[in-house]
Amino acid sequence: MVDGIIVWDANPVMVQIGALPLRYYGLLFGLGILLGYKIVSVIFNREAIPMKYLESLLVYIFVGTLLGARLGHCLFYDFDYFSQHPLEILLPFKIEGGEFTFTGFTGLASHGGAIGVLIAIYLFCRKNKMNMLWLLDRVAIGIPVAGAFIRFGNFMNSEIYGKPTNGSWGVVFAQDDLIPRHPTQLYEAFSYLVIAVVLWFLYQHKNDQFKGVLFGYFMIFMFSARFIIEFFKENQEHFEDDLLLNMGQLLSIPFIIIGLALVLIRSKSVKTQVFQ
Repeated sequence: MVDGIIVWDANPVMVQIGALPLRYYGLLFGLGILLGYKIVSVIFNREAIPMKYLESLLVYIFVGTLLGARLGHCLFYDFDYFSQHPLEILLPFKIEGGEFTFTGFTGLASHGGAIGVLIAIYLFCRKNKMNMLWLLDRVAIGIPVAGAFIRFGNFMNSEIYGKPTNGSWGVVFAQDDLIPRHPTQLYEAFSYLVIAVVLWFLYQHKNDQFKGVLFGYFMIFMFSARFIIEFFKENQEHFEDDLLLNMGQLLSIPFIIIGLALVLIRSKSVKTQVFQ
């Protein structure tokens, strides 16, 4: 660190096993999911809900997150390419001239992941006849922690970074250029951790009053933070340069509106039951 400038040149690969690279991103992604699971398990134990439901839910959410995030990236950010290479959407390989090169899933979109999680929770609640709003209120406390660790993974990858700071401070992502930039991955990560603490505090003091309202606050806080931080972030795709708001901001607006609607409409409703 020199005069407020941090030079970041971390190798994103922890270890190479043959042709298979194991990245910090994958480790932090998995750790975030497990920590979110642990938080929600505390809530389930507190409310005497059998843990078998949470163990099953973890599988639904994990699959929904990966599929949603991958499809979101391919559809929202790079549709032109993946419409011509559909096999690469679900395969961790780049296919050129009939040859397969392992790349991993290098494109994941958080908004797509959010949609995937909502669909997964809907399917889980439908199968187990559980009240979806009740479950969303509880799961919403763990999701920001998972999101924070995913952003830490982005930092380890030196990706999704911010615009130049134009000052004597910032982070230089040396693997890309030598310009001090806003570490927007860290801005998001720490804002998500703060949101998790706020949601936990609200749950601790008013858990019997929420009927989708806590999930509404989650939507407002998380996607408002994302909307604001996007002003400091470099656009991920060139087509965003011609937009008044970038894709991350445009996709955040519907989530914020849904959150506001839940808070306004559900605040006066009766208490929800766990099982229908």
